[in-house]
Amino acid sequence: MTVGTILKMEVKHTSPVTYHLPLGAVKIPLNPYIGKKIKFIFLGNIICINCQKKTKTSFNQGYCFKCMNSLAACDMCILKPELCHYDKGTCREPSWAQSHCMQDHFIYLANSSGLKVGITRHTQVPTRWIDQGAIAALPIGRVKNRLQSGLVESEFKTHFDDTTNWQKMLKGSNEFVDLEEKRDEILNYWPDNIMGEPLLSEKIVTIEYPVLEYPKKVKSLNLEKDPNVEGVLLGIKGQYLILDTGVINMRKYQGYEIQWVD
Repeated sequence: MTVGTILKMEVKHTSPVTYHLPLGAVKIPLNPYIGKKIKFIFLGNIICINCQKKTKTSFNQGYCFKCMNSLAACDMCILKPELCHYDKGTCREPSWAQSHCMQDHFIYLANSSGLKVGITRHTQVPTRWIDQGAIAALPIGRVKNRLQSGLVESEFKTHFDDTTNWQKMLKGSNEFVDLEEKRDEILNYWPDNIMGEPLLSEKIVTIEYPVLEYPKKVKSLNLEKDPNVEGVLLGIKGQYLILDTGVINMRKYQGYEIQWVD
């Protein structure tokens, strides 16, 4: 048995994707459990993934209330990068922003639950696409910081979707999307006021997930309502475990202390 607090699953772009679940200092390799019964139990404790203090409620996927209100990683501009206020001198953590926001960012197209446009820091390729459950992705532009990527995305999303339907993504019923054709179409909407580099020669990245069987009906498991999770692990996609008893978003429960029962 292993006891520890959950962090988002670590991924490696292999074929299929390799997953590890961090529990405290231990990293549990998950791929060997595919097709086998697993069980873990929420022990009732939630620990902030930043300050390590106990909290009654988790905010922003793993933070206590104080950290949620003080960390740049929890600011509204993380959800809406076009609202970045670093240049105004009001960033919560300028040093954090230098390493996370004031870096080159890609604008990309992905096929997750269908075509979507998104942005990610250059160091997060292809992790970002795997976490979203995309089966294919294509970088279509590169800019110098998060604000610029948000402004480009804001223009693009008036013409293309920027969200993932997680239930549809977990059913694995993706229709083919010609990402190169869509790239040529969407780049016509690149805003003239944003200096950047449209990318015309990038290769499509394909992603295969360790899944034996996709659910026909998606039932979400909730640790708050039922602390005992048990079932045959049919697959892993994005940050979800797919069991024969339901699906669970492990990233949602960062900081939750569980007992992994071998």
